[in-house]
Amino acid sequence: MKWIRFYLLLGVISCLLGVQAQNTPAPIKLIQFVLTPDKTDWTYKVNENASVKLMVLKYGVPIQNVSVDYELGPEMLKPEKKGNLILKNGEGTINMGTSSEPGFRQLTVQTEYEGRVYKDLVKVAYSPEKILPTVAFPDDFVQYWNKAKAEAAKVPMDAQITPMPQFSTTKVDVFLVNLQNYKNGQRLYGYLCKPKAAGKYPVLFSPPGAGVKQIQPLISYAEQGYISFNIEIHGISPLLDKETYANISNAMGEYPQRDMDSRDGYYYKAVYLGCVRSIDLLCSQPEWDGKNVIVTGGSQGGALTIVTAGLDKRVTCLAAFYPALSDMTGYLHNRAGGWPHLLNEQHQSINNTPAKINTLRYYDVVNFAKQITVPGFYSWGYNDNACPPTSVFSAVNSIKAPKEIVITPPSGHWRFDESNQKSLDWIKKQLK
Repeated sequence: MKWIRFYLLLGVISCLLGVQAQNTPAPIKLIQFVLTPDKTDWTYKVNENASVKLMVLKYGVPIQNVSVDYELGPEMLKPEKKGNLILKNGEGTINMGTSSEPGFRQLTVQTEYEGRVYKDLVKVAYSPEKILPTVAFPDDFVQYWNKAKAEAAKVPMDAQITPMPQFSTTKVDVFLVNLQNYKNGQRLYGYLCKPKAAGKYPVLFSPPGAGVKQIQPLISYAEQGYISFNIEIHGISPLLDKETYANISNAMGEYPQRDMDSRDGYYYKAVYLGCVRSIDLLCSQPEWDGKNVIVTGGSQGGALTIVTAGLDKRVTCLAAFYPALSDMTGYLHNRAGGWPHLLNEQHQSINNTPAKINTLRYYDVVNFAKQITVPGFYSWGYNDNACPPTSVFSAVNSIKAPKEIVITPPSGHWRFDESNQKSLDWIKKQLK
């Protein structure tokens, strides 16, 4: 009987493991494209022609006689050309053409195999270091934000800091922070993480990516010797359950468009000033070393990283990945604009008004980038449709302070581990 029970138990475990294995998503697609520009860095000069070698692989082997549909043209705009190519010998070449202006061109491809459609894209650059922003710089930009900061500074921080032992480790203490931001009664939530060992430490602020979603403590920074603070920008406690968060997210809708008609009432005003308040909190910690203030983030977090460094001169260095909210007016000048694409073809009929365009001038990352005076690390890829590289170059090219730039052309809206490690190594070298 014991052996029968043993084999029954073993069978149940095997079934459970089998179910788990069946639910594990494949790390790669069965059919994959290989798109190879004829320049190793995917970067060309203005008026220089580009071409892309194309293969479609199954099990890593080129498929012969496969049919590929393609479209190409300026990044994120309507394609200039559509066509079809039969890869008779398993490979082919598509001429990308050229650009008379600094910018990007985009090639999208798709094929159907056994009833399923597979897609991919590649973008190439033309003199991207010469891309200039389209967004106008308001004459009173600096004065406007200085006044806003001064008014926000009058609001008591009223920081409520609660130990969170369920998140703490043997090396790191975690706290839930609830503080007042911008206006009396408006709250900001985040997680403060501190090394347990006694000492003085640099402080590191990490603003979030886009969306209304729960945040988790960023313990890894504290494990590396930083006092870190990561926030939720919508005034919602991160302790709410996932279902409640999902309901709130659906109810909030597209917050980047909220109150765009008003420069003073726009949704991001409280967010930007909340970033300054986050620096207030970090610099009030008794364990701060009194010297180093770091900001780092990606996407919307990359945008808020640049905004924070542009607004707050306490910041000593920053590391921004594919910043959003950059050169959002690009679409009005026949080229890609930054996330959240407020002025693309879909949104122009609603958002292309004098009042809204005026508001965006005061919130575009490009204009905060022009205020940065400290060293920065910047990294992004070419194949990003969320934060198109044209918009990112517009912002980074506007920065006059020292820059460490790491571009990985194949990257979409994500980063390689190697790029992330480079940013961490670079930050350590900046510490005073």
